[in-house]
Amino acid sequence: MTVEHARERQEFAFQAEIKQLLHLLSHSLYQSREIALRELISNASDALDKMRFLSLTDESQREAGPLEIVLEPSEADNRLIIRDNGVGMTHDELATNLGTIAHSGSGEFLKSLSDEAKGKADLSLIGQFGVGFYSAFMIADKVVVRTRSYREEGGSEWESEGTGRFTIQPADDLPTRGTEIILHLKDDAKDFTSPHRLKEIVKRYSSFVPHPIKLAPEGEVINDQKPIWVEPKSQVTDEQYQKFYQHLSHHADEKPLWHLHVSVDSPIQFHAVLFCPPTNLERLGFPRLEHGVSLCAKRILVQNDCRELLPEYLRFLFGLVDSEDLPLNVSRETLQDNTVIRRIRASLLKSVFDRLDQLAKDQPEVFQTFTDQFGVLLKEGAIVDPLQRERLAKLLRFASSHTDEAKLNVSLDDYVSRMPEDQKRIYFLGGPDLAAIKKNPNLEIFRKRNLEVLYLTDPIDEFVMNALGTFAGKPLTSIDSDDLELPEAPADSEDAKTEADESKPEPGFSRVLELFRQAIGDRVRDVRESKRLTDSPCCLVNAEGALTTQMQRVLKMANQDIPEMSRILEVNPSSPIIRRLSRLSANAEHDDFIKRCGLQLWSNALILEGVPPDAEDLVARIQTFMDEAAEKRSPLILS
Repeated sequence: MTVEHARERQEFAFQAEIKQLLHLLSHSLYQSREIALRELISNASDALDKMRFLSLTDESQREAGPLEIVLEPSEADNRLIIRDNGVGMTHDELATNLGTIAHSGSGEFLKSLSDEAKGKADLSLIGQFGVGFYSAFMIADKVVVRTRSYREEGGSEWESEGTGRFTIQPADDLPTRGTEIILHLKDDAKDFTSPHRLKEIVKRYSSFVPHPIKLAPEGEVINDQKPIWVEPKSQVTDEQYQKFYQHLSHHADEKPLWHLHVSVDSPIQFHAVLFCPPTNLERLGFPRLEHGVSLCAKRILVQNDCRELLPEYLRFLFGLVDSEDLPLNVSRETLQDNTVIRRIRASLLKSVFDRLDQLAKDQPEVFQTFTDQFGVLLKEGAIVDPLQRERLAKLLRFASSHTDEAKLNVSLDDYVSRMPEDQKRIYFLGGPDLAAIKKNPNLEIFRKRNLEVLYLTDPIDEFVMNALGTFAGKPLTSIDSDDLELPEAPADSEDAKTEADESKPEPGFSRVLELFRQAIGDRVRDVRESKRLTDSPCCLVNAEGALTTQMQRVLKMANQDIPEMSRILEVNPSSPIIRRLSRLSANAEHDDFIKRCGLQLWSNALILEGVPPDAEDLVARIQTFMDEAAEKRSPLILS
């Protein structure tokens, strides 16, 4: 295009693809329209960025002056002007960029929308394809672009009503470089002349544009939030972090529990600030949280609540991620397959885990609060994320027999560091609550030998142990399991001698076990001598490979159809009642009594585990015991 041609009014036809695009945009849904302002501000910001670069690299542009964007609404004229003092465009650039030379962007954008979906197209993708300017026709029935390049003395004016044609003519009255876009608003887009509405849109989408956005005529700056994520950490104050957290979370008076500031330059470039709130709202009965991390490209919002940046189990985090390597408005489908996003996610995940490791080491009180509030979500992660399972396992905390406290403050590393050299397994026990767990007779041998047991008080804990399987090469084993593989007590120790003396069964013990088997029948898999009990007469254990008792209980509560697991009844030969029954077994006349005792002891074991036995059978048996006891004592009563 020659300079002489540039000084005349000229008319052009839009490319066929752009005609299609304009038709789609002019008939777009009302709720999509605010992205038009986002795109035009984004374009203005790009022009200012280029001018800022020129002012640093071109001697002739050193006096570029303050760079800014101005929004000038006029309710009387039903117009909105977006003005910037960036690099501007030449006549040829106007013709090239706004409709005459084939750009693949408009075609690719249209291809991205299926024919049947165009009526409800995801128009937020428009900026991805470099055609964001045309979103102006979502809210305007005529658009005028007046611009002057920093390279030219005179300016040019572009005008179109969004139909098939546009014109370009000289605009010699522009005193300075830059661009102004005059939107002649549609009748149903008058809200874009409202200062309140404009502020709302800017704060939502463009709050962190690195140039001031001013609202005329007062000149009020409406994007006053400093982009702290691009600042060096050493230059950001706690007050600024807190203000940014409150802006993101909409919790005006709340302080975050901790924050994380990440800046990465290679192999990709991005900045991020993440915050952990002080309270897990899901624990308070609120619905499942949505992701609170927003994605920006070059400081322009791409997506709120971007699920691709962090895994679901970190959904409690608030924050913002800003990448120089992403185009604006990538779709959710594109994000899922985007290499940049995958790398950002991996880097963020490592940074979050490193931050939590640091908290556990340097600020144990803060980490304890975090565990109490959000530890259950990390446990969720250990179940669903096999790639991060080992890293997550180190961050999990449990109650333990090592301390009388009910706090979840024992890590698996802590447990392993205290294990005797010959202990091959990590032991745990689940139950409905800590009080019930501590009453479990399976704990007796562990207390006697001072072997630590992790207490699993949350239903999810059982699933975690099942998912982990091992830690540090040690199998995670429920102590109500058949196969405990307990470390041996030293042969010359007092404990070993005491156990050997106390565990010698009476001569009739085998007979008692046989009578118990006959009485209980197939309600248990086996009745056998116990090596784990020191005080209680019996306990129930699960066969090797079976679900733990607590896991069975949890699944039943969730209405899962699981088959009844056949348990093993272990009997303590050193228990006083078992010793007496063993002596009674020498006389066959006592067989019925011993069988009833076996049934009652089995019922007692069920009750201790929170499993109700058959009530009618239990009451009848107890009544029989009472009748027999009264009959034996009746002579004393009569006398």
